[in-house]
Amino acid sequence: MTSGPGQTAAAIAARRQQAKDKITRVEKAIGQLRRERGRLAVRAIAERAEVSATFLYENADARALVHQAVTDSKSRHDRRTSEKHEQIEASWRERALNAEAELTRTQNEVLSQRQRIGELMGQLRDIDQMVPCESIQHLATENTTLKRRIQQVTQEHRALQERLEGARTNLRFGDKRIADLEAQLLQAQQPNLLGETNKKAVADFG
Repeated sequence: MTSGPGQTAAAIAARRQQAKDKITRVEKAIGQLRRERGRLAVRAIAERAEVSATFLYENADARALVHQAVTDSKSRHDRRTSEKHEQIEASWRERALNAEAELTRTQNEVLSQRQRIGELMGQLRDIDQMVPCESIQHLATENTTLKRRIQQVTQEHRALQERLEGARTNLRFGDKRIADLEAQLLQAQQPNLLGETNKKAVADFG
């Protein structure tokens, strides 16, 4: 059975529609991979679009889409890599500048400290030259005497504090004793006051 012109045209139209549907899936797959930041390669696009790699190579439109997508992907990857390298380089450059500034500051500080130490050493040498050895010994002796005097005064102060505390205790005891005696005196005077009151009442009644 032979096919007529109508059937041939229908078959050609069907193949074109299939090719068109595949290209549509390829475009969709490329868009998905871009959004997902997936790897844009022929095999990855073919698997996502559910077409064969042969179709991507043989079909001119599909081949052009894949070629453009892969080229764009490589360009974006190169740009991202370049930007990342620039960021890393800028970060290290900033660290190097900070380290250099800190090193300069430390060196200046060390130089300043060395100069100060030199000045102090010079002052000590000047003092050694200006003050005789006898005077230094005399100052040391006076220092020892003052320390001993301080210890003595401290002991005397402690003894005075103990005596003061004892006096305060005796005073409190004396105050309490006086209060007790005053209370006893009042108790002793109450019977006499009652007797005199009774006598006066009897005299007034009589």
